[in-house]
Amino acid sequence: MARLAGEYGGFIVDLWGVVHDGVAPLPGAADCLSRIKAGGGRVVLLSNAPRRAAIAAQAMRQMGLADHLYDGILTSGEVTHTMLRDRADPWFANLGRRVFHLGPERDRNVIEGLDYRRVEDPKDAEFVLNTGPDDHRNPTRLDEFEPTLELCAAQRLPMVCANPDREVIRGGVRVLCAGALAERYRELGGVVRKVGKPDPSVYAPALTMLGLPRPRVLAVGDALETDIAGAASADLPSCWVLGGIHGERLRGDRQAAEEMAKLAGLNPVATVPAFVW
Repeated sequence: MARLAGEYGGFIVDLWGVVHDGVAPLPGAADCLSRIKAGGGRVVLLSNAPRRAAIAAQAMRQMGLADHLYDGILTSGEVTHTMLRDRADPWFANLGRRVFHLGPERDRNVIEGLDYRRVEDPKDAEFVLNTGPDDHRNPTRLDEFEPTLELCAAQRLPMVCANPDREVIRGGVRVLCAGALAERYRELGGVVRKVGKPDPSVYAPALTMLGLPRPRVLAVGDALETDIAGAASADLPSCWVLGGIHGERLRGDRQAAEEMAKLAGLNPVATVPAFVW
């Protein structure tokens, strides 16, 4: 990243797969953030984590990633909370107030403090809040969530997906995310609204936090279909970190990465093996 730091004044950096793996910081990531900041760069962390930004920041502190390493943090969970609170978007305005939460208890902060009533049975709900696999089933197996998804689809409940990612690597284990459950729900005929990257709208508040023009901002991420595609949708240059979610497939092979990006119609300005200085 040292070669890129001098070309950009601001960085929108993904968390999972770039800065940490959900359990611990990735090697060199904290040092890289520190050096960017020391050189006068500004950093906003933009994550598809389905929880409030303050909760994500707290988790980073517990990993040893201090607040001074970045200037702001925004999560898809925070954006979801805001959209459910304000109901300014017509799609959200048409949602009812009874919500069935599909996800772990630690993500319920997305609706805490809002005028919604959480119900335990989809038959009593008016919509589904999907934050990913819960803590009671195997997060590596989609079929374990099939009965719940089928029940929600039978009730024709609209789904709010607070994390478009389909999978992530947590502590070396590849696990499902809310995006995978949402895609299966669509296959079952369900209506889904995803909140987070690659939707270009989530980049607007991140750019406001940075206070810099787009050409001076580099988006850094490891997921081609969310981070790199999202940067393109927001008209931002991007840097693709190859050692994250696609690490097993690419194994640092830049040529293979270029071919993969080309097939997806994407053109990051740089690829790096990891988020290191």
